[in-house]
Amino acid sequence: MKTGTIVKVSGPLVIAEGMRDANMFDVVRVSDKHLIGEIIEMHGDQASIQVYEETSGLGPGEEVVSTGMPMSVELGPGLISTIYDGIQRPLEKLYEVSGTNIHKGVEAASLDRTKKWKFEPVKKTGDAVEAGDVIGIVKETAVVDCKIMVPYGLSGTIKEIFIGDFTVEETVCIITDAKGNDVNVTMLQRWPVRRERPYKEKQTPNAPLITGQRVVDTFFPITKGGVAAIPGPFGSGKTVTQHQLAKWADADIVVYIGCGERGNEMTDVLNEFPELKDPRTGESLMQRTVLIANTSDMPVAAREASIYTGITIAEFFRDMGYSVALMADSTSRWAEALREMSGRLEEMPGEEGYPAYLGSRLAQFYERAGRVVCLGNEGRVGTLTAIGAVSPPGGDISEPVSQATLRIVKVFWGLDASLAYKRHFPAINWLTSYSLYQDKVDAWADENVDPDFSAQRTEAMRLLQTEAELQEIVQLVGVDALSHSDRLILEVSRSIREDFLHQNSFHEVDTYTSLHKQYRMMKLILTFYKEAGEAIKQGVGIQKITKMDVVERIGRAKYVEEVNVDKSYDEIETDIRKEVQELIRKEADEL
Repeated sequence: MKTGTIVKVSGPLVIAEGMRDANMFDVVRVSDKHLIGEIIEMHGDQASIQVYEETSGLGPGEEVVSTGMPMSVELGPGLISTIYDGIQRPLEKLYEVSGTNIHKGVEAASLDRTKKWKFEPVKKTGDAVEAGDVIGIVKETAVVDCKIMVPYGLSGTIKEIFIGDFTVEETVCIITDAKGNDVNVTMLQRWPVRRERPYKEKQTPNAPLITGQRVVDTFFPITKGGVAAIPGPFGSGKTVTQHQLAKWADADIVVYIGCGERGNEMTDVLNEFPELKDPRTGESLMQRTVLIANTSDMPVAAREASIYTGITIAEFFRDMGYSVALMADSTSRWAEALREMSGRLEEMPGEEGYPAYLGSRLAQFYERAGRVVCLGNEGRVGTLTAIGAVSPPGGDISEPVSQATLRIVKVFWGLDASLAYKRHFPAINWLTSYSLYQDKVDAWADENVDPDFSAQRTEAMRLLQTEAELQEIVQLVGVDALSHSDRLILEVSRSIREDFLHQNSFHEVDTYTSLHKQYRMMKLILTFYKEAGEAIKQGVGIQKITKMDVVERIGRAKYVEEVNVDKSYDEIETDIRKEVQELIRKEADEL
């Protein structure tokens, strides 16, 4: 054991001397309270340690012991539906030990050491295996099978494999490696959080992550294995948007990281998720969710670690061949933790006091997302989609965290405070947001939803952009100065905004919309635009068109249940044509 002595304490930063034999990123135990820390800087025999717990009461002369191991997480059955803190301590276990306030130095195993899991082998004695091969399955929850894989760096022949109920530390398989040594394989693996888990090949993501949120899926889609940012000022709905994505995205596993967020918001997540029904399985949403709760009052250093803890757990499920969605709320709080630690280390500050390495650290995090061919002979493909919220002070996205994030991510869902104040949710601004996956998703949607899907989306976006230009004229000279066809564009754009882009997350039907229904909704609005445009050419006034009975039915169409969509929407489209033809006939009669 490598031991040293504290010489300085500065908040969560502790400097210890006599640590020459320790290594960067080693986990250490500080003082007789056994506080958990990590070495983040070395100067000769002095080590700078960020402590993941409250350091009040520490003083010079106390002992520091290095474990010789980097900060790691425990991976295996038991992760799903568990709530962890930033360094993977299960909060329910900590509550049993220390009550509502976590005591210093309290320890709890990340995975339950006593619970037995039913291990069902999929390989047999004599089979040749390599790192990443699945040797057995554990039914972790009603909807998730935990695949027990050969650990990284091990290959050989199965000497013996067992069946039955085991704890995570008991041997389930014995593998004879290339040197002839027998290696015991358990269901528990450890992995350093700052190191990316290996894979065979990274592929281009092409299939969309369907979220059921119309403004996302139709206008600014994200792929499975993509990266997105949700920047926005306070109160614009970042957290609610991420909750919606976590609830409804068609991912197999959801990892939600509450990084430095308000405690009451995390409480909402913890209370809501167990009660929510997963639309795909009918089970509780927690049956496929891992929650990492690191609230704003928890030690700042643990906030920095929570992001890495979350993405390493997400990579573990990706390696099983699952589609994983990771929500980080918010990376701004994480960057603030970096800034605080950098300041205490007396490093040269960069822009707005953030460390010079802010951009590279953000890139290291987001680059761990992607669509990969997993290790092993099975050719499994897993995806990890990363969605990070950014909370720029005052909503100014020119600040360093937002700008560094935008250089890395390919989807920008820009939240707008003015839309939020108008109660338009999700408050994603359709004129400033973008998705660089659009071409790939358009090709996928045209093939899998309808050949006309991308053409409709392009037309709708053109109308919204034209509306923005017309609104400037309206503000100068009034709406009456516009032609009837321009006023029709304003009317149709209003319908796109209020009937399509606006979505009520508390309405049981409107909270989620399938891609097929999104296509039919957009088709409904554009059918009205096309037919009304013909009527205007025939001399019908815009006032008569906007007073048609069918206009109100278009507005209510989003509340039609999925099973009735085709029948109901066909009727409305027929009525649009009928009512328009009736108007044209009346206009002709009057002439």
